[in-house]
Amino acid sequence: MSKPKISKKTWAIIVILLVLIADQASKIWVKTHMIMHQSIKVTSWFQIYFTENNGMAYGIEIFNKLFLTSFRIAAVALFTYYLIKIIKQKMPTGFIVCVSLIIAGATGNILDSVFYGKIFTDSIGRVATMFPEGGGYAPFFYGKVVDMLYFPLFSFTWPEWVPFLGGKYYLFFQPVFNIADSAITVGVILLFIFYRHYLGEKKKDVESQKEDDSQIQNNK
Repeated sequence: MSKPKISKKTWAIIVILLVLIADQASKIWVKTHMIMHQSIKVTSWFQIYFTENNGMAYGIEIFNKLFLTSFRIAAVALFTYYLIKIIKQKMPTGFIVCVSLIIAGATGNILDSVFYGKIFTDSIGRVATMFPEGGGYAPFFYGKVVDMLYFPLFSFTWPEWVPFLGGKYYLFFQPVFNIADSAITVGVILLFIFYRHYLGEKKKDVESQKEDDSQIQNNK
């Protein structure tokens, strides 16, 4: 007896839940066990380094905090609508997983921005308290995103003869990020490597492509 096949909808739910659980569990652990800028060395090239940012992936801050959080919520709503649409159109499971990764990653960072300011004290010089009696460190929508994954893979000093950079110290890879950021990055990269031809296609075009692929397989 063959095992029941997992539906595309179920795959999407599993991916989103797994990413959100892993992301929030890691962030809550860091907030309740580490002080800001504290580091735990795992290997020579990997550290758990606690820092926070206003909500942009990999700590890149460009926009106003409230605008950024509102934009993220709107983007997740649009991506969720798109996800429902491509599930109904029976797009490839891998394509659905990629979109699910992006949604989960964006949602993970939204949770920090919307709620963390209210449910945590700050982490400056102390380990944060969860659900403090006196309230958190910021209003709703003004919380900071927790980052902790740091990979200082290698470093070197540029030779003196290199224009503009000569004699300067260089470290690769400098950004500190989190599981949500990783999910977004992996989802986007895989999307454009393997599924970019599905982006913007109409349902008829997709069905036609599937029929062509099926005929090719049958002729082999």
